[in-house]
Amino acid sequence: MATDAPPPPPQGGTDTSPAQPPTESFVEVQKSAEFGELRRTYRSFAFPLTVAFIAWYLLYVLLSNYAGGFMGTRLFGNINVAMALGLGQFLTTFLIAWFYSRFAAERLDPKARAIKSRMESRMESRTEADA
Repeated sequence: MATDAPPPPPQGGTDTSPAQPPTESFVEVQKSAEFGELRRTYRSFAFPLTVAFIAWYLLYVLLSNYAGGFMGTRLFGNINVAMALGLGQFLTTFLIAWFYSRFAAERLDPKARAIKSRMESRMESRTEADA
């Protein structure tokens, strides 16, 4: 059930928001080789890393459930294998986030900016042609 009110009409009858490209432009870009390359680059990074992290997490859970003796092995002081592997889960989460941030900044963002600027320049040229 939608209870949100529609947005108010623009003041003075003029819309100051930037013009958005038509849907056809987005579909055209989505079908482009450049966008396909961007998607492949993202997937080649994200999917293997996701599978690896899930496998690492499931290993931890399975060891916790079925290898209690091993997980209870003391490493030093009150630190056992379970504690070390549990902290390793946090460490790998932060490392993956940091690694992805660097990867995106170096490989994904430049490609995405190029696609965006090309769409914006096409939109500007269409707007100028209409004027």
